[in-house]
Amino acid sequence: MPGKGSRPRSVPLELRWDARSPLPVRTVQGTPIRLLPSEQGPPWLDTGSHEQPFDFCERMRSLCAAIAEKCESLRHLDVSKMLITFTQARNDRRHGLQARVTPLRFREGSLTRRYRGVNFQVQRYFVDGREILYVLSFCLPRFLNQEFDDKFVTLFHELFHIGPDFNGDLRRHEGRYDIHTSSQRRYDEQMAELAREYLQSRPDASRHDFLRLNFAQLQHRHESVVGVLVPRPKVVPLRDAASTSRPPSRS
Repeated sequence: MPGKGSRPRSVPLELRWDARSPLPVRTVQGTPIRLLPSEQGPPWLDTGSHEQPFDFCERMRSLCAAIAEKCESLRHLDVSKMLITFTQARNDRRHGLQARVTPLRFREGSLTRRYRGVNFQVQRYFVDGREILYVLSFCLPRFLNQEFDDKFVTLFHELFHIGPDFNGDLRRHEGRYDIHTSSQRRYDEQMAELAREYLQSRPDASRHDFLRLNFAQLQHRHESVVGVLVPRPKVVPLRDAASTSRPPSRS
């Protein structure tokens, strides 16, 4: 809370990352686990050079691009306008947030929305001058500690939320429950079927084999797992917004 008499900090309407102010890459924190040779995972699974940290977000971006190429219902995805990030799990529990997709527009792709007499805008994100329309974030290490099939279902669950017009809005369904439909169970079953169809189409296994390993196994191979960590986009009342965009802090 601001101190007495102080003015609240204005929130920038835009955040930009480029060569001068690159996306912040951070190490995923997790409890170190000593693995026996039999617990380290199949050595033939290619996860890249063992001498470098495992870049989770870069590998997930490659997988999302492969899915968009092969899955008819997700052909509308433009991975170049999606920012793949991670959020740090606060505990070692397997249950809880696994992933989420955050749209950077309101209904039908509108940049602003009026509510109770005030105009609101979602912060706009730009990477190398290219505007981002969706932030796809995975809760780590929790997401990586799911079973392989469950990881795929979670991934399809979030990707399917992205609107078919790819205009920054979420996919809308008919009825009162327009995001998950009226049956969460049927929605999950549909996502499981899409994931099965993708895997049965014999895609390039090198794009998804890393999901066959858990966090401890990837950490053991690469010494660390890293990813992009940025603040979640805020919905900003325009009367409180900064008049100009500010570059994100590097700290």
